[in-house]
Amino acid sequence: MSAAAELTAAWHGRYGDDVTSEETSGGLAVGVPAETWLDALAFARDDLECGFFDWLTGVDELEDGFAVVAHVYSLERRHHLLVRTRVPREAPALPTATGIYRGAAWHERETYEMFGVVFEGHPDLKPLLLPDGFEGHPLRKEFVLAARVAKPWPGAKEPGESGGGAPSRRRVRPPGVPDDWGPHA
Repeated sequence: MSAAAELTAAWHGRYGDDVTSEETSGGLAVGVPAETWLDALAFARDDLECGFFDWLTGVDELEDGFAVVAHVYSLERRHHLLVRTRVPREAPALPTATGIYRGAAWHERETYEMFGVVFEGHPDLKPLLLPDGFEGHPLRKEFVLAARVAKPWPGAKEPGESGGGAPSRRRVRPPGVPDDWGPHA
């Protein structure tokens, strides 16, 4: 039996039909309900010997909410495991995993800042990477990435803008920028 098949059997033996599983190129990805997030991570660490916490992040799945994904690894058995869950778009929250994997603290702060997922019980859930006073969550799909609209790009960005040569093309707003946004709205 392959490592992925053994892991799949272990997950379904523990959680039954509450989990989904899928083989990946490096191991196994399992989906768990948000209510069992901490129990699933403890199961991975204690029963499946995944003592190495690698990373945790979010994925914006639009109307489906946010997926929160943790990658853990077993040094003893040499298998990779992705544990994922989904939280709703309105008031996204999960309990913190720092009691199970201390290394999750930084990753949860980053996911909180970039996606707005609150990790309840986190010992120091505060902004990590963005400047003070920054508003919004830049990895959400509705976040407007409009640096070229707010501040002119230094140098030519379209043919003909450098003062000679070909005529300029019609200026187009960067993708995702609403028509009513920016200094020239």
